[in-house]
Amino acid sequence: MSSRQERIQAALQAAFAPRRLEVEDDSHRHAGHAGARDGRGHFNVLIVAEAFAGMAPLARHRAVYAALGDMMQTDIHALSIKARTPAEADA
Repeated sequence: MSSRQERIQAALQAAFAPRRLEVEDDSHRHAGHAGARDGRGHFNVLIVAEAFAGMAPLARHRAVYAALGDMMQTDIHALSIKARTPAEADA
């Protein structure tokens, strides 16, 4: 696991105490891509947390971005987010 991946995981764990959290570093698949030239990475996140209950999808994404803070400017070029409540994940 990359240190960026670990920092993303730690930030999301601290912010949401998720029941399930998967952070995948997909940067290697984007080598040479125009957006990857600045050294920031591409990540996929699956997060299942009670904190998302009652939140619209856009609000969930904004909450994830807020939890990642400066990493969105310094470490992350692209972020794919699947944010679910436990009930949605079980359905």
